[in-house]
Amino acid sequence: GFPHGRIAPAWVGEKDKDMIQGYVFMRVLNCFLKVFFLAGYYLGMCFAAPEKHLCFFYLASKGWKTFFFFAVLFPAVTSALAYYWSRKGWNNHPLARTLAVHALPQSGWRAVASSINMEFRRIDKFATGAPGARVIVTDTWVIKVTTYCLHVAQQQDIHLTVTDSRQHELTPDSNMPVQFLTIRVASINPYVKAFDIRLNSTEYGELREKLRAPISNAANVVIHQSLSDLFLETFTSLVEINQTYPVPSTQELEPCIGCMQTIANIKLIKNCQEPNEGECQQCYCRPMWCLTCMGKWFASRQDQQHPETWLSSQVPCPTCRAKFCILDVCIIR
Repeated sequence: GFPHGRIAPAWVGEKDKDMIQGYVFMRVLNCFLKVFFLAGYYLGMCFAAPEKHLCFFYLASKGWKTFFFFAVLFPAVTSALAYYWSRKGWNNHPLARTLAVHALPQSGWRAVASSINMEFRRIDKFATGAPGARVIVTDTWVIKVTTYCLHVAQQQDIHLTVTDSRQHELTPDSNMPVQFLTIRVASINPYVKAFDIRLNSTEYGELREKLRAPISNAANVVIHQSLSDLFLETFTSLVEINQTYPVPSTQELEPCIGCMQTIANIKLIKNCQEPNEGECQQCYCRPMWCLTCMGKWFASRQDQQHPETWLSSQVPCPTCRAKFCILDVCIIR
């Protein structure tokens, strides 16, 4: 059929657009495309089947007269509904009632819409899913956008539970098996209906980083992490047993230049071999990276086709390009 659900969601998914206004546009557009399809079909049959005399209503059969009646009725009802929604600045739209339950006593749904729009424009939001079933997590909101519904919950009010897991052997993007998780989002706000979000298990770690509330695993689902996530866990555990670096009391540590959120806590010191032996080199950079960002940098420089070589390889320092291995990564104390 006609991919009507893909037009507006694609517009909504653009980060420079206002999400709420985009959803209102999507809802109205989808309704009009569906109902005008009947009228378009009747008009097309007038030319495709002239023997049915559809151009002359009084000569058409009873069945086609009934079809024509509904082809006119549905657009008329939809137009009246769209007009009703648009009254009073779209206060009658179902989305306005959805957002109003999150509004403070002295504000309205537009204040909630403004907050969502502002956070939606940020580049640090978590977003996943197909255009017709998008999941968006910002600092304050958990949002699920479908073709006809928009579910919104505040992070401070929600409980999340992994309820189901589906394993697929093949996907359109790769020949590797993929696991999809279903997570139930329930709010303590009695006016907010619970809803489910679905995502690839490789995105589970990124979702947890963005959420404030923990995710419980009531079904005891075994979650398959991505190769990069598994490596990052191993990288962290190995670095934690390495020799530590005592930072001088006169040196002030700055935020990590990779994420700008965590104070730099890593110093590269050649510990694997003697100073003049091996491929590793001494790095003279001041501490500028956190452990997580250094682990991600280390993983990004590896041969993705040969993960068995990752732990034993050397990579260049992201700042001065001096080669180092995992044994040279020291946590600051």
